[in-house]
Amino acid sequence: MNASTWLDHDWQLLHAAPQAPTLHMALDEVLTDEVAAGRRPPTLRVWEWAGPAVVIGRFQSLRNEVDAHGAARHGIEVVRRISGGGAMFIEPGNTITYSIYAPLTMVAGMSFQDAYAHMDAWVIEALHALGIDARYQPLNDITAPAGKIAGAAQARRGGAVLHHVTMAYDIDAAKMMQVLRIGREKLSDKGIASAAKRVDPLRSQTGLPREAVIARMVDTFRQRHGLRDDTLRAGELARAEALAASKFADPAWTAVVP
Repeated sequence: MNASTWLDHDWQLLHAAPQAPTLHMALDEVLTDEVAAGRRPPTLRVWEWAGPAVVIGRFQSLRNEVDAHGAARHGIEVVRRISGGGAMFIEPGNTITYSIYAPLTMVAGMSFQDAYAHMDAWVIEALHALGIDARYQPLNDITAPAGKIAGAAQARRGGAVLHHVTMAYDIDAAKMMQVLRIGREKLSDKGIASAAKRVDPLRSQTGLPREAVIARMVDTFRQRHGLRDDTLRAGELARAEALAASKFADPAWTAVVP
């Protein structure tokens, strides 16, 4: 497979109105497949969330990761994505999420570690421009001296790679601890204050509105790699809506690893 660079591609930007967690999961699958098939150019998608969610990785145990009663009490939807990696606690105003759908040629010959670093380089540059001493931490984190900023996950399907990242703009650590089990196990002897320290939000580091952080990210991508505004095609959205209902809203998929 011949390798390609960022500048070899005509990058498109998708940034739509808030969408349901199940639709986001479905869009990741549909858009990855569209890029793999050559029907869509490589694309950066910035997510807007219509509601709170916990997103668990493809191979994670639902029971081990999520307190179902805590999630229900706080009205938090639990969904499973198609990529690996760990659980993400999502609140619409507190989270910045994006996906990159790229041809596999972008990561040809790279180890998984190299591929993560390669796909994250632009956002680390954007964070530096905001005054944050961000760095890539193998395998799939972006960190600063004060703590973790973001977690990434990847999936390779057909001829495309999906790389998506969830960043903490702000965080309700107390609520997170009531919903995610893994946080309790790691922090049971340290308490909620340590949960907030482990994940250091962009709001406290930049003092900027969430929208301003996203704007800097998009501008950095555009300056480095080129980026044209785009919208979802009707067929893409229709396929994603059908897949959201048939797969990602199905409790059997969410609990495929019980």
